[in-house]
Amino acid sequence: MRERTAGGMRTPRIAAAVAAGVLFAAVAAVLALTTPWNPLPGTVPGGRVERDPALDFSPSEIARSRAFDSALTPPAYTGLLAGLLLIFALGFTPLGARFIGWVTARTRRRFLRIVLATLALTALLRAAGLPFDIWSESVLRRYGLSTQSWPAWLTDQLKSLAVTWVIYTIALLLLYAVVRRFPRYWWTGAATGGFLLVVLVSFIYPIAVEPVFNKFHSLRQGPLRTELLAMAERDGVPVEDVLVADASRRTTSLNAYVSGFGSTRRIVLYDTLLRSPPARVKSIVAHELGHAKRDDVLYGTLVGALGIAGAICLLYLLMTSPRLLRRAGVAPTGPPEDRSGGAADPRSIALVLALVAAGTQLGAPAQNLVSRRIEARADAHALNLTRDPATFVSMQHELSVRNISDLNPDAMEYLLWLTHPPGPDRIAMARTWARLHHVPEPPPLR
Repeated sequence: MRERTAGGMRTPRIAAAVAAGVLFAAVAAVLALTTPWNPLPGTVPGGRVERDPALDFSPSEIARSRAFDSALTPPAYTGLLAGLLLIFALGFTPLGARFIGWVTARTRRRFLRIVLATLALTALLRAAGLPFDIWSESVLRRYGLSTQSWPAWLTDQLKSLAVTWVIYTIALLLLYAVVRRFPRYWWTGAATGGFLLVVLVSFIYPIAVEPVFNKFHSLRQGPLRTELLAMAERDGVPVEDVLVADASRRTTSLNAYVSGFGSTRRIVLYDTLLRSPPARVKSIVAHELGHAKRDDVLYGTLVGALGIAGAICLLYLLMTSPRLLRRAGVAPTGPPEDRSGGAADPRSIALVLALVAAGTQLGAPAQNLVSRRIEARADAHALNLTRDPATFVSMQHELSVRNISDLNPDAMEYLLWLTHPPGPDRIAMARTWARLHHVPEPPPLR
């Protein structure tokens, strides 16, 4: 029986391994070929400008940035470490299976066990991270970036947890249904479903999730709206609307982003941004138009969905590893056809979440690297569209100062956190663009 069982599992495991390899290779090839590694190609007269925060930021601004980073780093790193240690302890030891068994002890129906396990685990993880979130929020308040009351902040935390519950519950119910129905080849249906679910969530997120956290209204009629829409039309970018989010009830920081794709695509401005000079608002909106013109949201969604499909194939290999299942306390007691054990056991949800957490952290550096290059391309687009590097420089200075951005991030911060180039890098790029296009180079702001 053991030989037949091993042989019966060998074929689907080999197929899953091949599928994972092909999908990951496809993602790597797409990223290598389509990522804008050099957003400003060509020979630059006088050479490319090197980043130098001291040119544009005063000593007090640089000191404040360093102090803020020093204050925010401890809760960020300790919170990340504590969260990973907890989910790894639950997933890679029998603790998680025992916890789920205790939570679902009085529940017989399978789908309810999955729902309860998901709710309990995600709530436990969020509760464990709450002290570090409070620590970070206290730092934001001390530096004037947060304007929320503690009750309002806690309400946002509960909303975030509720969104997590919905997404995780749906995903895990679908996953375990496929695992139970097709115990040998569940990776095929799960990979396809994962791909489609990522695309679906990306499409509905702007209209279903974003309004949970912010109220939006169309930018009122006036010269600024007219100029922004005219700029979008001149750029050949169809945008459904330009919205304003009531971010000031939560923060003093400045931001804008492009959200959705197709019929849901909109450019969203923080209401705090509207206090900036119109030329600076146009500069940052031109950046967002760069994302829309290149369909960066759709591109990121499809590449991410492809990566998720490959990750699910890899998940199958790990979730059918007898050694790993034994370590997690959910080893099957019978052959693969026994759908009550192993990967099909709802008690393995802790192991699934631990593997997801591990994969997310391992993939973060590559995702951040690609994101920074795409953001740099959007900056180049903004410069090409406005042909106003001086305003771009002043806008990046204002963003960095108001958001107290890290002006000199270290290597670890680049790997773990940075999805955008630091302000001094973006300012140096604007001066490089000016040299490349033979327009006056913005002088230092100091």
